[in-house]
Amino acid sequence: MKLTVVSAGLSTPSSTRLLADRLAESTRDELTGRGQAPSTEVVELRELAGDIASHLVTGFPPPRLSAAIDAVTAADGLIVVTPVFAASYSGLFKSFFDVIDPDALTGKPVLTAATGGTARHSLVLEHAVRPLFAYLRAVVVPTAVFAASEDWGSGGDEYTDGLPGRVRRAAAELAVLMAARPVGEEPEDDVTVLERQLADLRFD
Repeated sequence: MKLTVVSAGLSTPSSTRLLADRLAESTRDELTGRGQAPSTEVVELRELAGDIASHLVTGFPPPRLSAAIDAVTAADGLIVVTPVFAASYSGLFKSFFDVIDPDALTGKPVLTAATGGTARHSLVLEHAVRPLFAYLRAVVVPTAVFAASEDWGSGGDEYTDGLPGRVRRAAAELAVLMAARPVGEEPEDDVTVLERQLADLRFD
């Protein structure tokens, strides 16, 4: 079983990559608890920026970009994390998914996440990122994870989950969908998987 993580952070280190790593670790733990042995590959888009631009102009992906595209399209589940720019996903993030065949992500489980300086940007996940993957006919897990600057180290309160709780919830949802999807076979109907498998989740 293969988990691919796409991080669109631009700096090193970046909060975007940190969030991506936490989500990947939690998803691996969930899958291991379900008797799976996932492998993980991380695609750092900042290292592919020139190749993505070249592909958009020429229509031919350079070898590194081609390998990254293969890692995404061959994955059993995806974690995608973008920084927020101008109230939306980054241009680099969008450009990468623009060069992937529109049918390649059909039925693929996807966990979406984003980082930003303030929680006021959190709706980017619902008005921009989720619609993008709905258009690509991926199966987007219900819990999207946004991490603002103040979220790091936060445990939440009696009314809301802190960042660690949201990470665990989203990872559990992705693990359920990945475990329900036969490796190498076409997935079941998206709604059927979501209704049956996610209904079994418990967060005590």
